[in-house]
Formats: sequence, structure tokens, C-alpha cells
Amino acid sequence: MRGFGSKSKAENEEEGRICLLDLPELTLECILDRLSPAGLCSMAGVCSSLRERCISDHLWEKHMKQKWGQVIGGAAYREWQWHMASSMKKPNTLLPQTNQKGFLGSLNNIKIWPFSCFAQNLESNSSCHQRKIDLPIDSIMSWYLSLETGKFWFPAQVYNRENGHAGFMLSCYDAKLSYDFKTDTFQARYSPHGRRTIEENITWDRLRVPPVDNPSYNLHISDCLLDLKPGDHIEIQWRRNKEFPYGWWYGVVGHLESCNGNEHHCRCQYTDTVILEFKQYPASSRWRKTMINRKEHREVGNEADGFYGGIRKLYKEEEISMWKRLWPNQDLE
Repeated sequence: MRGFGSKSKAENEEEGRICLLDLPELTLECILDRLSPAGLCSMAGVCSSLRERCISDHLWEKHMKQKWGQVIGGAAYREWQWHMASSMKKPNTLLPQTNQKGFLGSLNNIKIWPFSCFAQNLESNSSCHQRKIDLPIDSIMSWYLSLETGKFWFPAQVYNRENGHAGFMLSCYDAKLSYDFKTDTFQARYSPHGRRTIEENITWDRLRVPPVDNPSYNLHISDCLLDLKPGDHIEIQWRRNKEFPYGWWYGVVGHLESCNGNEHHCRCQYTDTVILEFKQYPASSRWRKTMINRKEHREVGNEADGFYGGIRKLYKEEEISMWKRLWPNQDLE
């Protein structure tokens, strides 16, 4: 059976039909621009001419941003480029060879070689024939498909790892993530150091793009120390010991014990010592407060209380609101 658009213009005119490819260029572009990812993949299986159009980056860019923009950052893009380069040497297929519905089901009639080329087998005829089209290594379509199928594990950060375990409440840790299209959730692989290395069924709202481009074992160089004042919202790196990666922990800047908290008389922001409070813990907890020196701060701590690293001051209300939404229902021990 020949696909729609595969007949010649003369044949369509004789039958009183309008061929999709005979439409004005702008009209055709508008039609393709309105297609979903599944629609684009289905349309790509019609003929070689439509296939070339449907794999264009400009058609896939908005789909990439709409679905993946909140979890894909610079680190994920670099990882993708490395993954693509290494995958080109392997004969694995990108898509699982099973009967699927929805978006993946639309790909059943399309053969996709790993991250490098996109091909369609069609019946030989005068207007459409079997061919192979190479996708650029940074093709947005290839990237989208590799994310959608869960074949590509990308770096991002997970709030409240281990599904809100008390030991990680109000923290955010680096992980490698893989998408499960069946449940619309993610699987995470954490650093091999620590309590647990794998977590499943992570929802979209617990993920974020790393706010700083810094490996999790590296100290973040703080650039906000001189600006910190009571009431500021912050994230600070913390790790149990120096073999562990850092996680980011939410806190606020507090007042010195010598200050009564009166905003008209408070001088805390002009002192070298900065009090950091973690109000998810009760006042009696050893985790409730810590002190840093704003002029000399690097990594401070010990094997008993862990090590505090770099600090980020939170300026965006959306970041602060996210932490407030994650606030535990009761104080942690």
C-alpha cells in the first residue's frame, strides 16, 4: 500500500484529490508544525520527501522544550553528545522491539539506528523509494527519541531522594535518570557512596536542572557571601564525609545570638560570622544551625557533623517556593 502523498500529481488530479506535497510551502509547514511527536513520526513514514521535512530540528525544538526543558540542562547536553559519539560504534537499536501504543507505537513502522540515522522501508514506486537519511549527531529528534524511550540516562538533580526519607529531607542530589514512558516517571542512579543507589517512580516535580555547572564532588565557589543577611534563603553543599558527593540543602540565614532580631538594630550582615539555620529540624537538634565565616569560607566541618561546602543565595521566588512545597509535615529528628 502506498502512503498518502506517494502518488504522482497527475494521478491525484485524475482522482480529484489534493496531494499533501502539492500544498503551498507555508501551508505544509503550518500543518507539520501542529503535529505531535507521534504525528511527526507517522508522517515521516509516508515518503522520503515528508521524511526529510519531519526530522527537521525546527519542528522538534518546541517539543523538546515543552516536555524536557525543565529537566535538561548543559550537563545533560554534554552527556548526550558523548553518548551519541560512543553509541555510533555500537549496533544496538534505539527503540525496544515490542508492540507499543501512543508515541512509541507510532515508531513501529520506522527503523531507527542508534542516534545516527533514521530510515524507512517503503514499497518501490516512481515517487517514493527506500532510502536512509543521516541525522546529525546533535539532531533534536534523535535526542528526543532517546529520552522518550529511556535509553539515554541523563544527569539532573532529585529533590528529597529516597522518596522523602528523613535523612534527605529538603535536599537535592545529583543523579543519572532514565524515563519510563509507561508510568511517566523516572528511575534514578545515585553515587555508589551512601545509603542507596537506585530509586524508581520519581515524578517530574521532584527533578530540576543543576543550578550550577559543577560536578557533585567539587566545592562550589560561593560568590554571595558578602551579601548574605538574616532572612535570605540559601542552598548549601553538604556531605557526610569527603568520599561522598555533595548534596544541596535548603536553609535560611539567621541572626547571631547577640542580636534580638529587630530589623532596625540588626547588624548581623556586617559581621564576619554568618548563622545558617535549617528549620526543618527542631531547635534542640545538632543539625539546626551552623556558622561560617563570610570572608574565609571554604569547606568546613568534621567526620561527626559532616562537611559544609559552597553556598548559593536564592533570588528567584520559584526556587524558594519549590523548597516550601517540599517542607515536611513535622520537624525532623
